[in-house]
Amino acid sequence: TKNKKECKQTNNNNIEGIRISGIEKTEDVLTDRAGLLLFVKYLSQIGIYPLIERYFGSMRKSKKGIPIENIFKQLFCFFVDGTSFSLLRFDEIKRDKGYIETIENNRELMLSSHSAKRFFYSFSFVRIWLFRRLLQDLFIWRLTVEKPDIIILGMDTTVLDNNDAKKREGVQGTYQKTRGFQPLQMNYGNCVIDAVFRGGKKHSNYGNTVIEAVSHIVKRIRKEYREDVPIIIRADAGFFDKKNFEAFERMNIGYICGGRVYSDIKEKMSKVSSFEEYEKCDENGNCVVWEYKEFTDKRGNWNKERRAIYTRIPYNGKRQLVLDFAKEERIIYTNLGTSEELNKLFIDKGKEEYLNPDKIIETYHNRGNDELVNRYLKEFGTEKLPFKRFIPNAAFYYIMCVSFFLCEAFKKDVLLANERKEGTEPVNISPTTVRRTFIDFAGRIVHTGRRIILKVTEWIWERINIPLLWHRCNNPVPI
Repeated sequence: TKNKKECKQTNNNNIEGIRISGIEKTEDVLTDRAGLLLFVKYLSQIGIYPLIERYFGSMRKSKKGIPIENIFKQLFCFFVDGTSFSLLRFDEIKRDKGYIETIENNRELMLSSHSAKRFFYSFSFVRIWLFRRLLQDLFIWRLTVEKPDIIILGMDTTVLDNNDAKKREGVQGTYQKTRGFQPLQMNYGNCVIDAVFRGGKKHSNYGNTVIEAVSHIVKRIRKEYREDVPIIIRADAGFFDKKNFEAFERMNIGYICGGRVYSDIKEKMSKVSSFEEYEKCDENGNCVVWEYKEFTDKRGNWNKERRAIYTRIPYNGKRQLVLDFAKEERIIYTNLGTSEELNKLFIDKGKEEYLNPDKIIETYHNRGNDELVNRYLKEFGTEKLPFKRFIPNAAFYYIMCVSFFLCEAFKKDVLLANERKEGTEPVNISPTTVRRTFIDFAGRIVHTGRRIILKVTEWIWERINIPLLWHRCNNPVPI
């Protein structure tokens, strides 16, 4: 018994540590979103606010109201923070002095839930379309920063599931068997560079939206970036349409688009005796092999034959390379390698490998990155749009897209620039990781000697290298 008591006392001494005997309030100004200061500094240094004023400045009807650029700054921080996407969140942060000073604002200029609601309801259809111009401006800015030799644009739709909404204007049945919205999105890398907010029943290739969107973005690339840069549009079978192909060919841009494997194509491929092989291996040495056959195909209403590549996953009894529910055969349509004028653009830039079937298959398989953009956008923001009317929901969605774009640019220019290796893209991390690592850490705001200083712990200072991040967010390439 004595030994048991001594053992118990020894264990208690080992786990006790420092005991907290009570909780008291403090007059210090503390914040749990200290990383927002870096983001706010970055926004002011890239010059986003003059663009906001140019497009939306006329919405301010009185000088007594909150300036438009201040409203957008709070909305950008609202989405980057991501704590809650309810408008009631504005009533909470309006009482948080630490949050207000972190985003460099004044209490009287903070939005409330009611003022935010009035702001979204003040949009019209004309102003909604200005968001597309803003996204395109940001895209041209990224091109001037990154200077790519080839531009690959992804085209896709995403479903915003609002199935549990009691009443939403524009909420309709989607192909995913839920009710919601289905915007058309064009992306470059991880950024949404153009979007058309639509009801749920609008399918991928609805109307002339795709051709018009691609036409506008191609004109801006050639006028404001470089006239001779090769451009590729990458899309799935939902955009398989002769009208799209003809329009892309007139614009002298490349396309890599999935098609439908019709019965006559299956019959034709069944008679082929030999296939070429394409192999893709990951960093761990795990490889997947596809068999492919290149041919020309002409559908019933086409006026000419187009290049097609049929792919399938082989199975030889020793290894099964695909799960039972996955598609074992695909067909890819492209105009790469079929036009001398287009080929010259790629050859002059040293990108002639994109004319080869192996590179075409690889580029189409990388279309999974376009799906990843949709996932990251939903993880960054929300699918549940808060308003009953279509236009306010459209404004909410577009501001979410602009915030996502700015967050991705902030991630590349400030947070992960030191992780980039020569000739590679920056390390890809999710919005949740950005928030948990670089935004959600504690800080203390101190007023001293006519200066306002944010203080963080030594561990945070060293772990994410605060001095380096502070230098980068104050010295980005402006728009």
